[in-house]
Amino acid sequence: MSEKEDLDISFAKIFATPSGQNVLSYLRKRTIEQPGWIPGSDSSNGYFHEGKCSIVREIEVRIEKGKNRS
Repeated sequence: MSEKEDLDISFAKIFATPSGQNVLSYLRKRTIEQPGWIPGSDSSNGYFHEGKCSIVREIEVRIEKGKNRS
């Protein structure tokens, strides 16, 4: 098994716990579920927000891959 596959499985295991689910829920609420840009604000805020969202999306993708491998 590759290092990437091992990491995916680790993500799946960690975020399957109640604490992991709590953390993931918190991250989603603070990023993906928030508006990416508010009219009148600097456009760079939207880029910054999208960067944070991409990290949460990567976690979710790795969880799904890890579930399929374990």
